Amino acid sequence: MTNSARLERFALIVTTWAERWFPDSYIFAVLAVIAVTFGALIAGITPGSIAHAFGEGYWSLIPFTMQMTIVAISGHVVASSPPARRLITRLAQIPKCERSAVAYVAFFTILASLFNWALSLVFGGLYVQALARRRDLRLDYRAAGAAAYLGLGATWALGLSSSAAQLQANVDSIPKTLLPITGVISFADTIFLWQSILMLAVLTVLSVAIAYYSAPTRERAVTAQDLGIAIQTERDDKIEKPRQPGEWLEYSPLTTIIVVLLGGIWLAGEFMSKNTVLAISNLNTYNFLFLMLGMLLTWRPKRFLQSVAEAVPATAGILIQFPLYGSIAFILTHATDANGESVSHHLSNFFVSISTRDTFAALMGVYSAILGFFVPSGGGKWIIEAPYLMQAANELQYHLGWTVMVYNAAEALPNLINPFFMTVLVGVLGLKARDIVGYTVTQLVVHAPVVLFLLWALGETLTYHPPIVP
Repeated sequence: MTNSARLERFALIVTTWAERWFPDSYIFAVLAVIAVTFGALIAGITPGSIAHAFGEGYWSLIPFTMQMTIVAISGHVVASSPPARRLITRLAQIPKCERSAVAYVAFFTILASLFNWALSLVFGGLYVQALARRRDLRLDYRAAGAAAYLGLGATWALGLSSSAAQLQANVDSIPKTLLPITGVISFADTIFLWQSILMLAVLTVLSVAIAYYSAPTRERAVTAQDLGIAIQTERDDKIEKPRQPGEWLEYSPLTTIIVVLLGGIWLAGEFMSKNTVLAISNLNTYNFLFLMLGMLLTWRPKRFLQSVAEAVPATAGILIQFPLYGSIAFILTHATDANGESVSHHLSNFFVSISTRDTFAALMGVYSAILGFFVPSGGGKWIIEAPYLMQAANELQYHLGWTVMVYNAAEALPNLINPFFMTVLVGVLGLKARDIVGYTVTQLVVHAPVVLFLLWALGETLTYHPPIVP
């Protein structure tokens, strides 16, 4: 048995087990609340104090929850718009052979993920379907599906929609108990660091290369037809004419033009009056930009509303889980024992005790990656980890912005084998998680040591700055 066959067999075993035994991600969030509660009790904190922190923290992330919901909705609207679909059709004509087609899927999906993680999933799925419709290609549908997942599994957290970087850059989004520990950290100290950009470049080249060389040749390819999957014909984006006079404005681009014009003027003023990095670091500005783009690309209100309705189901996890993350953060930082010490204080002391400034990035990366497999959150887990990890970074005098990037890079690793995050993509493609995980686990085996090495090595080039608290 070859090494690749062993990896695929192992991946199949892991995924089959996970699909059978993994509960819904909401259950993981509830279990995290229970675990933190027991930890607080062990630390000597009274049940009354824990319950008070739970209730006080539950609504603390409402602005951030809504912001991340809009990230998901706007990304879906842009990716499924008629101009985006036409672009996908043109891009599908570029590859000349089966392996290069898989590599193109990987590259364009990774590129899309840097702007919006939801955009990358929908875009990637539609791109694979467009390639599968080509009769001159025997595209391996499983390998192409895995390549379409690489944006979320490798790079999304290094881009503009990173929830950890977005939260830390916006003072209104940072929980009040976390703000004194981390301060406000702009994109200039997280995703726009040259170290972050270099890591992104390395991971992009690596991911595309693995996607190319691991894809089956034409003779061994398993197509969508071989799997019994009927590829849908290209969707007709025409919409019906209004049936009632009162529906006329729903089908007219007039309201879209006016709203987008107003929004465009405001955005122009924002970017002209502020530093570009600071402007795009504002999560409200970022979301506003994507919403205006979505309105413009869908053109008519009727089509825009249809796209929003299609996107809403994917946001259910954000809406119901993020309040629990807010409660967890409050229990960690707000509930204290008789000595005035919190669970976060004890955890940060633990990390300081087992780490040095040189080993902190690697240890934190391993910890965050392992925890990320059991607590799938799409970035919301940062609310749980930030209080004690950032406090430990302060005590070790480790660069706070790079600590966020350590989390970001490590957070993406478990996505490569976690079936929870594959749901949207495999639903679009008509596959099961087990169909693509043999390829994504190959990516994980190569990515893990490279990511941990880069986090350590690049972190050594940065110096500590105390938190900036407004």
